[in-house]
Amino acid sequence: MDGVELLIATAVLAAGTFAFRFAGPVLRTRVRLSPRAQRLMALSAVVLLAALVATSALMDGHAFAGAARPAGVLVGGVLAWRKAPFVAVVVAAAATAALLRLAGVP
Repeated sequence: MDGVELLIATAVLAAGTFAFRFAGPVLRTRVRLSPRAQRLMALSAVVLLAALVATSALMDGHAFAGAARPAGVLVGGVLAWRKAPFVAVVVAAAATAALLRLAGVP
């Protein structure tokens, strides 16, 4: 792909992204969802986020990431659930994974 094709592809993707983001507020008053559909949409966002976290925490490419990474994510998740400051969550999660790897845990 040369430079012109890359610019065209970027412009098309940018226009599509803008159209999707613009359509939400514009169509919100015209499209009515049932309460059940609204609950399913909210639940699907949570499920999608949980799947992303699980995949990122457990997999490294196509292989298992080892125990250190999921342990760090678990520590970070518990601290976030307990409403710890964001910096403390990130530092504790990274430190847990780093210390476990330093100890020889993959």
